[in-house]
Amino acid sequence: MGLFILRRLGVMLLTALCLTFIVFWLTNLYPNLEKLAKTQGNFRMSDEAVASYLGDRGYLQPTYDKFGEWLGVMPGWVTEKEDGKVFGRCFPEGTPEAERPTRCGILQGDWGFSTVFKDDVGATVLTRLALTGKLMLWVLILMVPTALLVGVLAGMREGSKLDRSLSTFSIATTATPEYVSGVIFIAVLASSKFGISPWLSEIGLLESKTLFLGSATSAMDSANFWNFFLPVLTISLYGMGYIARMTRASMTEVMTAQYIRTARLKGVKFSDIVLKHALRNALIAPFTVIMLQIPWLLNGVVIVETLFNYKGFGWLLVQAASNNDIELLLAVSVVSVVVVLVTQLISDIGYVYLNPRIRIS
Repeated sequence: MGLFILRRLGVMLLTALCLTFIVFWLTNLYPNLEKLAKTQGNFRMSDEAVASYLGDRGYLQPTYDKFGEWLGVMPGWVTEKEDGKVFGRCFPEGTPEAERPTRCGILQGDWGFSTVFKDDVGATVLTRLALTGKLMLWVLILMVPTALLVGVLAGMREGSKLDRSLSTFSIATTATPEYVSGVIFIAVLASSKFGISPWLSEIGLLESKTLFLGSATSAMDSANFWNFFLPVLTISLYGMGYIARMTRASMTEVMTAQYIRTARLKGVKFSDIVLKHALRNALIAPFTVIMLQIPWLLNGVVIVETLFNYKGFGWLLVQAASNNDIELLLAVSVVSVVVVLVTQLISDIGYVYLNPRIRIS
C-alpha cells in the first residue's frame, strides 16, 4: 500500500506540474499581457509603451524562465531604470540591496499580488476558499446521505413503483440546471410577492417577509443553515441525482448476485440481506462518484454563488478571469488542480480498502 501511495503521489505531482504549466502558458499569452498592461496603465497606451511596461516587469522573458520564477526555483527578475531606480519581482522600489530576496515564488509561499483586489493572492484565495468550503460542507451533509438513501431504496426492488418513482426524480434533478432550479426556489420560497411566503404570512404562520433568504450574502459572516438553505438545496439537487443513479445501478447489480439469491433461498430476512450483505458492496462504486463530486462542487458553484450573491471561490474565479488578473487566475487554477488530484488519490485509496477483491502486491 505504501508503494502504491508513493507511485500515485509521483504521478499526481507530475500531472499537477504539467497542468499548471499549460495554464501558465495560456494566461501569459501576449494578448492577455497586453490587456493587463493597458488595464494597469492606460487603454490608449501605444505599442511601445505596452512593450516597455511588460519588459520592465519581466513579462517578455521566455516562458520557461517566467515559469521558473513563478515556482520559485529561479531568481526573480530585476529591472534597473536609467534614473537609477531598481525594483524586481521579489522586492519593491526603494528596498535596500541587502534586504532584497533572490527568489519569491510558490515554493517560498509567495503567490503574487492581485491587481483586482490590491491584496496578496494567497490571503485572497484562502479567504474565498474557506467561504466555499462552508457551503460545500452543508451541501455534502444534505446531498450524500439523501442520494445514497434514494439509490438504495430504488435498487432494492428493481422495476417496482418505488424504483420507477425515485429513478424519475433522480433523472429530473440531474437534468435541471442550477440556474433554473435556483430561480424557481427564489420565486417560490424567497419572494415576498409570489410563492408560498405571502400565503404563510397571511394566515399568520410567518412573521418575516419571506420563508427563506433569496441572498446568501449574510451566510458569509453567519454560517447557519437557514442562510445557506436555498444555495445548498440548489446545488444538492443537481448532484444528488447522479449519485443516486449510480447507487441504484450498483445496488441492482448486487441484489442479483448469486450469494444474495442463495441467502434469500435460505430464508434470510430481506432487511438483513440488504443491510448485512448487499449494502457494503453496493456502496463501493458510489464512493468514487462522491469523491469526484468535490472538485465539481469547488468549481461548479460559480453559477450558484453568482445567483445568490455569495462571494466564494467560484465568484473569485469569475473575477480573476473577467479582469485578467493573471496571478490570481494562476493561483485559483493551481488550487483547482490540486483539489482534483488529491480527491482522486483519496478515491483510489478508499476503493482499495472498500473492495476486498483488490490486492496490491
